[in-house]
Amino acid sequence: MTMSTITLSKNWPYERTMQLLGGMWFMLLALLVATKIGTSLTDPWPSLLSSFCLGIFYLLLTVLIISRPPAKAHATGLLPRIAAFVGSYMPWTISFFGKTDEALPNLLSTACVLVGIIMMLVTIRHLGKSFSLVPQARRVVQTGPYRWIKHPLYLAEELVVLGVVLQYLTPLTVTLLILHIAVQICRILFEEDLLRRSLPEYSSYEASRWRLIPYVW
Repeated sequence: MTMSTITLSKNWPYERTMQLLGGMWFMLLALLVATKIGTSLTDPWPSLLSSFCLGIFYLLLTVLIISRPPAKAHATGLLPRIAAFVGSYMPWTISFFGKTDEALPNLLSTACVLVGIIMMLVTIRHLGKSFSLVPQARRVVQTGPYRWIKHPLYLAEELVVLGVVLQYLTPLTVTLLILHIAVQICRILFEEDLLRRSLPEYSSYEASRWRLIPYVW
């Protein structure tokens, strides 16, 4: 048995467990969105449209997580994994708070959610099976939005999270948004470190790209 086979066999139970748990989580979210749509058909069409897009996005995540191929390398230690799971799951707990009735925050929320969902779908189309929650090395994607920034999926996700916060606007949800941004920054740094160590072509790629916002960071 070769070393690569040994490494793969050791990682296999963890990979499959994370795939199943991640897929089940996003499938549950998709079902919850579908249930809300079914019981809220009298809501304004922007709210229904954003919910529909979000449900499609969750279904797509379910398929991508379950079908993704084995990684070439995983981030070591607990911190990258904790940051990944907190960043992936924490912001959606905002939906348990009371929703604001003010018109402006809801309109802004609809715009953020729709733009974020479209960006996510376009990004995932180019990312394909390289998608993961925990930092993993598969390949360097350089097409689509990755031609301009290194982490378009994180940017799109923050737009959606901002939209959700605007719907449930309180000091607590704003605090959760700030904490989530901090966690996402940690995820970015962990991911870049792993890719830099695992994929030689990543160094030349990252030298010519901004992380999230061109000319800012």
